[in-house]
Amino acid sequence: MPKPPDDHAARSGERASASRCPAAPGEWFAAPRLGGRFVRLEPLHPDHADALFDVGDPRTFLYHLTVPAAWTREAFGEYIARLLAMTDRVTLAMLDAKTGSPIGASAYLEIRPAHRALEIGATWITPSRRGTAINPESKLLMLSHAFDTLGAIRVQLKCDARNLQSRRAIAKLGATEEGTLRDHMLAPNGSRRNTVFFSILEGEWADVRKNLERRLEALGVE
Repeated sequence: MPKPPDDHAARSGERASASRCPAAPGEWFAAPRLGGRFVRLEPLHPDHADALFDVGDPRTFLYHLTVPAAWTREAFGEYIARLLAMTDRVTLAMLDAKTGSPIGASAYLEIRPAHRALEIGATWITPSRRGTAINPESKLLMLSHAFDTLGAIRVQLKCDARNLQSRRAIAKLGATEEGTLRDHMLAPNGSRRNTVFFSILEGEWADVRKNLERRLEALGVE
């Protein structure tokens, strides 16, 4: 008997035929400026360091892999400088859209133009703005840039398996949990980290976008 068609392969083929042309490789590493109703994102700059330190919290970085060496203004400035020296990521400062004040940061990581894929991660938001429209809108802006401007076919997100808050937030985006890599990395304190991977594919992006837009409508009054 003939082998039945592979539904996933068929769907992948349909998505591929409808894909937009990807951006040139260099554009994937160019830091964009993205604006929304509640938050805007701009290329991280050393001038952001003091304001980000003022709204930061050392507990925010508990599960991050790149962290300040100490919770001092000087060490935080050095941390920002290290982020800016990393050529394999594009780090963006999050600013309150109304006041222009820095309120956090996020990044594009694991950028692979040849495979039309990247990761969104290293996100942190000042505690007073968590649970507001800031995270969903920043993700909407960054995902839109990845899929609609760069032509990505896969956006990856990951987090430490112990970070239940991040796991819930990523799942709430509509991302698919793919599995856990055990003892995947060593954390800055030397502990072994299990990493949970999620993804959003090009063919899923329209539904994810609608979900985020509905969430933003519900959070429209701050």
